[in-house]
Amino acid sequence: MFDNNIHGQLFIGGQWRDSDSGGRTDVIDPSTGRVIGTVADADVADADAAVAAAKDAFVRDEWAGLSGRERAGILHRVADLVRENADEIVRLESLDVGKPVALCRQVDVVTTAEQYEYCAALAQTLDGATRKVPLNAFAYTRREPLGVVAAITPFNFPLILSTSKIAPALAAGNVVVHKPAEDTPLSALFMASLFEQAGIPAGVVNVVTGSGSVIGEALLKHPGVDKIAFTGSTSIGRHAASVAGEALKPVTMELGGNAAHIVFEDADVEKAIGAIIKGFVFNTGQFCMGGPRLLVARPLYDTIVRILADAVPEVPVGAPRDPETVVGPMAADRHVKKVEEYVALARQEGGRVICGGERIDLNGGYYYKPTVIADLANDSRVVQEEIFGPVLTVQPFDTEDEAIDMANCTPYGLASGLQTTDLARAHRVADKLQAGIVWVNDWAMLDPAIPFGGVKDSGFGREYGPEALASYTKVKSVVVSLD
Repeated sequence: MFDNNIHGQLFIGGQWRDSDSGGRTDVIDPSTGRVIGTVADADVADADAAVAAAKDAFVRDEWAGLSGRERAGILHRVADLVRENADEIVRLESLDVGKPVALCRQVDVVTTAEQYEYCAALAQTLDGATRKVPLNAFAYTRREPLGVVAAITPFNFPLILSTSKIAPALAAGNVVVHKPAEDTPLSALFMASLFEQAGIPAGVVNVVTGSGSVIGEALLKHPGVDKIAFTGSTSIGRHAASVAGEALKPVTMELGGNAAHIVFEDADVEKAIGAIIKGFVFNTGQFCMGGPRLLVARPLYDTIVRILADAVPEVPVGAPRDPETVVGPMAADRHVKKVEEYVALARQEGGRVICGGERIDLNGGYYYKPTVIADLANDSRVVQEEIFGPVLTVQPFDTEDEAIDMANCTPYGLASGLQTTDLARAHRVADKLQAGIVWVNDWAMLDPAIPFGGVKDSGFGREYGPEALASYTKVKSVVVSLD
């Protein structure tokens, strides 16, 4: 069970409160399939209350009215509190999502603290500019906060993907209503208590837990919300963007992915194998920027397949609280069932299962063996669609142009990558890959300063970097006559 560090209530206007209806939702530990507690199940009235509290806080100007340096000081305190409470954050994220504790500590906690520190630094540089114009006037621009930001976040990286929205929104002076994924609300509620401790004024950050169909929809349509920041599936993203578009409301959409990982014949094979495995088992494959499609130059194809057949079954799969575990359970049983369906489809489509291809029976949890499938055609559904699990397809190619065409052939464009020792090829191919981020000779190299986001069906807008902060501001021009 989670303890008194988690209220299990909504956080609205600086107060912990039950939902208007009194409803509750179970929280399940994916490693056992057991209920570990309940949290408030918000309704539309709660969404209205959260937006009203946020709007009131924005009007009071207690946050936006601070200097960038003052906001930065408080955001640095948030980062400090994240590090001070690392053990509890690791415990909650592991309980909630099934993440291995080593991954939580090394990635989720560190990334979250660093993101608040990075945005704190940017908050102090958020300035406009003077413009020399052929008028008898003094012209300058201002960057101002948008107002109320609705941050709607997914289940796979609850802490990191909420931070990627809340940190830049706060740095720019906005106020936030956060709707975490229904399955994984715990770190969002714990962070609310840290925001309070850090000295963020009441109403500046509000957390409402509940279903996307109720709370997410209410926030999308709410006239008091000034921006939508969404991470989730492409299908829901299309709907969210269309609803926001009706209100001419700015949105950031970080959506699905199905990245290709290209291995050229001149690659360092040992280094490539490590990046390949990391690219598809990281976070149990529940990673929109993962590399589930492996494209291998034909001279290396049989060698790479043979090495993966031996190496992948050796990746430690097990209970998330075991510090040796690399691959834990998936976040929910329905996600495992989806992977099962795709692996069955792969067999029907002529794919050859090299390793894995089945569930793991462990403590009633939602485990699936890391799976490698060879010899599927490029138009196979298993190749073209996002599986979002620990499954890797492997296909050969003959030429550089063919590899690029195969990499770009899906509707997605979030991430991509390649393995080569030829520097000219690295730049040439990266230039042609249709993706928001391209990794060369590794995978998942991320930093708060490096923007990421999608093209095509993977969305638009960028998170991380100064580009993210800019998207939480509006530009005002001021022109003063000198006559």
